[in-house]
Amino acid sequence: MADHRTLERKIGAVFLHKDLLRLALVHGSFRNENPGSFPESNDRLEFLGDAVIGAAVADELFRRNPGWAEGELTQARSTLVKDETLAAIARKLDLGPCLYMGKGAEATGGRDQDSILAAAIEALAGALFIDQGYEAARDFVVRLLLPPEAAGAVAPENPKAALQETVQALGLAAPSYETTHAGGKAHAPTFTSEVTVGGEVMGRGSGPRKAAAERAAASQALEAARREPR
Repeated sequence: MADHRTLERKIGAVFLHKDLLRLALVHGSFRNENPGSFPESNDRLEFLGDAVIGAAVADELFRRNPGWAEGELTQARSTLVKDETLAAIARKLDLGPCLYMGKGAEATGGRDQDSILAAAIEALAGALFIDQGYEAARDFVVRLLLPPEAAGAVAPENPKAALQETVQALGLAAPSYETTHAGGKAHAPTFTSEVTVGGEVMGRGSGPRKAAAERAAASQALEAARREPR
């Protein structure tokens, strides 16, 4: 087992209640092989941490990117909270050796499995939430998942640019956009746009701004264009 103090330095958080930190590292296989060693595994903390991470990431993305539409925020959040992303962070922290794990799970490579490592990150977030509250847990999540240098890595695909590149590669005419509806109240306008490629409407989308509606239309058209036989 790695020194918990070393792990605390790596994650940038010092737990007030060390038993919560230890519990966050308990894989179910360890309790199965060592009955009575811990009151429970990290499963419940994982459940809580999953919600904490989702809320913290959504909060930070919303604050940082006022120009992003809902779909763009959702895409970026999905990228950040998936098992592969969390597991990659766990490996950077060298979290695998810190886990309490049964010999059977360890023998089958459990210390490097994406699902187990991701669950441990979620459990740590849940444990920190209980230990010190939401703000401490949020800081932990943002520090690991959304450092300033990671901003470009989670930026969602620009659907209009991607559609332009895709239709060009398929030998099709450049896409053109038309606003087909503008309505709603002054404080909450809604727009609907269509995108046409080669005289055919390939996508429709709506949004609170013309640009957002065009991006939504481009996203739909992009899916259709990528399904075209090459």
